[in-house]
Amino acid sequence: MASVNWWAIFAIGASVGFLGGLFGKGGSAIATPLLHLVGVPAIIAVAAPLPATIPSTLAATWAYWRERLVDGEVLRWSLGFGVPATVLGALLTLWISGGVLVEATDVIIAALGLRFFFWPQEAERLWGRPAHYRARLAVVATVVGIASGLLANSGGFLLAPLYLAVLRLPIKAAFASSLAVAAVLGVPGTIVHWALGHIDWRIVGVFGAASIPLSYVGARVALRANGERLERVYGGALAILGISLLFVGS
Repeated sequence: MASVNWWAIFAIGASVGFLGGLFGKGGSAIATPLLHLVGVPAIIAVAAPLPATIPSTLAATWAYWRERLVDGEVLRWSLGFGVPATVLGALLTLWISGGVLVEATDVIIAALGLRFFFWPQEAERLWGRPAHYRARLAVVATVVGIASGLLANSGGFLLAPLYLAVLRLPIKAAFASSLAVAAVLGVPGTIVHWALGHIDWRIVGVFGAASIPLSYVGARVALRANGERLERVYGGALAILGISLLFVGS
C-alpha cells in the first residue's frame, strides 16, 4: 500500500460523497474503480468504500428526511428483503476475484450512465400503488441486495433507477428512499467483508472524512435543483467515467 496516494483517496471521497447526496446513491460503485486506479488493490477497492458509505448516506438521508421525502413502505420492504440478500451476495465474493468485480462495476457504471442520459426519469410521478406493487418492491430489493453484497456497495447505484423505473416513485422521493435503504444495506456487507479481511480501515477513514460532509451538501443542492436536468448531467458524466475506466483497466 506504499504507492497509494492518500490525497487522491481524500479527493475521491469528497467527489463521491457530493455526487452520492446529489443523486441519491451511496457512491461505492463509483469509488471502487477510482480507488483501484490510484493504487488500491482490487478487492480492497471493492470493499473499503462500504463502511464510509453508511454515515455519508445517513447524512444525505437526513437532508431528505427533513423534507418528508422518504417513503416508509418502500423503506420497510426494501430492508426486509434486501438485508439477507446482501449477506448472500457478500459471501459469493469467496468464489469471485476482486479484478472481476472491479470490471463488473465499470460496466454497470457505463450502462447506467447511458440509461440516465438518454432516458431520464420524468420530473414527476404519481404515488399510485398498483396491484403487484409489493411484489415488484420485493424483487427490486432482492436483486439490489445481492448486487450490493457481491460488489461491496450499499446498493444506491441500483436502487434509485429501479425505484424510478419499476416503482414509479417521484424522482426526489426515489433519491431519498434509496439513500435511507442504502445506509442500512451497507451494514451486513461491511460486517462480512470485514470478517473476510477485505477492508483497510486507513482508507475508510480518509475516504469517509471527505465523503460524509460533502454527501449532506450534495443532498441539499439536489433538493433545490431540477431532477431531470441533474440526471442527464450525471448520466453523461457516469457513462464517460465507466467507459474510460474500462479502457484504462484493459
